[in-house]
Parts: sequence; structure tokens; C-alpha cells
Amino acid sequence: MGTVHGARVVVTGAGGGIGAALARRFAAEGAQVVVNDLDAAKAASVAGEIGGIPVPGDASGVVPAAREALGGGIDIFCANAGVGHDGGPEADEALWQQSWDVNVMAHVRAARELLPEWLERGSGRFVATVSAAGILTMIGSAPYAVSKHAALAFAEWLSATYRHRGIGVHAVCPQGVRTDMLTASGTAGELVLAPTAIEPEQVADAVLAGIDEERFLILPHPEVARHYASRAGDTDRWLGGINKLQRKLEEVEAASGTSG
Repeated sequence: MGTVHGARVVVTGAGGGIGAALARRFAAEGAQVVVNDLDAAKAASVAGEIGGIPVPGDASGVVPAAREALGGGIDIFCANAGVGHDGGPEADEALWQQSWDVNVMAHVRAARELLPEWLERGSGRFVATVSAAGILTMIGSAPYAVSKHAALAFAEWLSATYRHRGIGVHAVCPQGVRTDMLTASGTAGELVLAPTAIEPEQVADAVLAGIDEERFLILPHPEVARHYASRAGDTDRWLGGINKLQRKLEEVEAASGTSG
């Protein structure tokens, strides 16, 4: 895979889940990989496994240290770190802010650091792990759904603005993936995501295929394309279907004694 072999790659949130699977897959394809995670021990473990370079810390500020670790340049940046919080408007302000900072502004801050280098040389690749919530929604989790919509919007803007200048952009939009985040998603995750959940390695396979084919939208769950088309073609009918899921969630929570 010529676009990946020998590339200098950064993967944020790579201590486990999708990020670790991406780091392993890029390394297997012959890339130099920086493994970033808030958990320094997890970053070191994955890096040691794949012959990568651990650069722990906040994903929002990783670019300078990662660039230095890779010898002065970055070819592919995977903005994969993310958080998911339950609730709606009543959710704590701090949870809304963290969702915005990690799921959106970390992407913006990375792009701010990367673009001068990429535009000067006429090449670079930005891979954003968005989630199907970014093109559809997620019941029970307004901070997640809203921030993931914003992450998709930013990736779209990057692609529309810079693709003629050699910048490749990809938005990865899986539904359920068997990770700690799915486990923590509670009843809504069990109802909506778990039945069709896939392994992180399948997401990594889809990402590498999407890069090879130069596709902006990468859908590890192909059925998401149909749902996306339905959302655009008949929004009221689509919203009715999502509301049916919401009512089902409320019934399940009422029966189990939990609250939404």
C-alpha cells in the first residue's frame, strides 16, 4: 500500500480500541507510528508491541512532540481520541466542554499545527474518527452526537478547502465497535450499537482501504450509507424511526429501574 508504507503516522487515543488497532495496522504496512494516549503506560505498551514511538499526553497538543519524534515531519495524522457522555441539555457543563474539546477542538488544534507543513510541501493526510453519530445521531447522548456532527463538519471543511492542494481528508464513521467506550455506553449502546458491533481491527481494515481508494467517508458498517441517505431523503420519517428507538430505550430503562 504505497500511500502508507514508509509514512510517518500519528494516532491519538491509541492506547486501546480503534486507536490501537490503527497503530498496529499502520505499523504492519510499514509506517513509522507515534502512539499517543493520555495513559502513558498504555501508549508505551502498544508502541513496544509494534516498534512504534510512545508520545503520551493530551491529543490537543501532541503535534510538536510527535513531529520531533518522527524526525521532523508528519505524513498522516489520525485524530482518533474521543469521549462519550450521556445526557441532554441537562448534562453538566463540564461534560459538554470536554466533549467539545476532545471530539472537535483537538482536531482543530492538530490541523492548525499540521497545515503549514503540509501546504508547503503539497501533501498530508488527516484521518478523523468521527462515528456514525456524526452523520446520524445517538439517542441518550446529546454531547456525543452534537460534537461528532461538528467533527464531521470540520473534516468536510478541510477536504473542501484543501484537497486541490494535496491534502487528503477522511471521516471514519463506524457504528458499534467492541471497545471500552461501547461497554460504557449503557442501555442505549446495548440497544442501538451492540447488536451489529464489530471489532476494532475491522475498523482499521476499513480505514486502510479508504485511504487506498481516496474516499472521504469511510463506513465500516455499510448499512450506515443507507441510513444517511434516508436521513437526507425523508428527514421526518427518519426522525420518526429514531424516536421509536428513544421510546424503546425509555421502556427498557423503566423496566430495569434505570433513568435516561
